[in-house]
Amino acid sequence: MSTKNSTAQARTCRDVSSELVYLTKALKAPALRDAAERLAERARDEGWSHEEYLAACLQREVAARDSHGAEGRIRAARFPSRKSLEDFDFDHQRSVKREVIAHLGTLDFVVGKENVIFLGPPGTGKTHLATGLGIRACQAGHRVAFAT
Repeated sequence: MSTKNSTAQARTCRDVSSELVYLTKALKAPALRDAAERLAERARDEGWSHEEYLAACLQREVAARDSHGAEGRIRAARFPSRKSLEDFDFDHQRSVKREVIAHLGTLDFVVGKENVIFLGPPGTGKTHLATGLGIRACQAGHRVAFAT
């Protein structure tokens, strides 16, 4: 009887695995396909409910889509280089106030539909700051077009 159960269980696992591959392909959810088996093992080990397992699977897919979406928006913006606000050297450029840039980094100006203009001579970090703000906006889900 145990041989019969193990054979049925193996067949069910194979059927479910192939069905999951098909369904995740149909849903265009590759992160879900890659994570489902590992999360299922973890769910069994930790005694998750069906809902907890489903939520964990969907969280993986959403995180992957957010990440890929941000990368696509960053590429589409055509930044001259990849710079972040955290990499800006405030010690080199003392006229730039760290608090002002931190506030701009919250992207409140985007929500308020306000403009930000950086003025100054060459080499003062205007492009670095604009790129950093643009990348942060891309990561927050906004489409950005960069031009010098």
